[in-house]
Amino acid sequence: MKYKFNQKSLSFEKAEKTFAQRMKVMLTHAGTAIAFAIIILVIWNLFFDSPKEKRLKREVAEYNVEIRSLEKRVDMLTQVVKGLDEKDRTLYRSILEANPEKEKIDFTLLEDNYPLKSINQAEMITKLQLKTDILTLEVQNQLKSYQELWKLAEKKDLIYKCIPAISPVKNPTIVSGFGMRYHPIYKILRRHTGIDIIGKKGTPIYATADGVVSSNLEGYSGYGISVFINHGNGYQTLYAHLSKKSVRIGQKIKRGEVIGYMGSTGLSSGTHLHYEVIKNGQKVNPIHYFFTDLTPEEYNTILEQASEINQAMS
Repeated sequence: MKYKFNQKSLSFEKAEKTFAQRMKVMLTHAGTAIAFAIIILVIWNLFFDSPKEKRLKREVAEYNVEIRSLEKRVDMLTQVVKGLDEKDRTLYRSILEANPEKEKIDFTLLEDNYPLKSINQAEMITKLQLKTDILTLEVQNQLKSYQELWKLAEKKDLIYKCIPAISPVKNPTIVSGFGMRYHPIYKILRRHTGIDIIGKKGTPIYATADGVVSSNLEGYSGYGISVFINHGNGYQTLYAHLSKKSVRIGQKIKRGEVIGYMGSTGLSSGTHLHYEVIKNGQKVNPIHYFFTDLTPEEYNTILEQASEINQAMS
């Protein structure tokens, strides 16, 4: 309550506020209250989160963890696919003698050129989408490539079965190799078109590849009881001086199957097997086809035995 001095009555009287004064006081109080409320809201928003904001921030953090986890998995898959691509180009196609016709993928697009933490969610998702698109394309190309290689492998398997790739005798001992040798009967130096493997009479003789027993023994006089096998793909083999044979002309033979037994029939100086390999009509060194059932050491020993210029047994 305020008082003012009345000079006429020489006394203090109550000071009555005008409407304008009362409105001014009210507006001042209201402005102060509003300003205080605004300050409180600003402080609250700066230092405290609402339940909704807390939930949203928690969800964003979870998404970031999930995206980073996906990024690591995509990077791991990238390394796996790159490894498959490298083996496809440098190993499988080389072994199968296939042309490197598979579409080349630019793996540099999958490499990170900036730290993962330096980009936002949208950029991370865009990068992951690009990587998955590239990997999807590469997997599709790799699938086509393996389908092609599988067909080639099937053909190679058929060809491999026709190659005389084992020894016709277990634990062979070669006494005369391929090349110029002295004939045991004629005593002259002449071309020896196969190798001579010694052993006991009746030692089993094995087919060195799949094929069909043939009657094509023209020009092989003096070879005694013999088996001639046509393997296909230009390969043929001859097994001569047998004591007896256990197959007939036209019979289909599997690699490793017994076709006869060692003997000394025909022009022979002792019990042995004369073995020949014919490739596209040309007689070649059989030693070079002993690559399946021999260790490198055994192969080198046989190669050394067969390289000596000595007397053949047939």
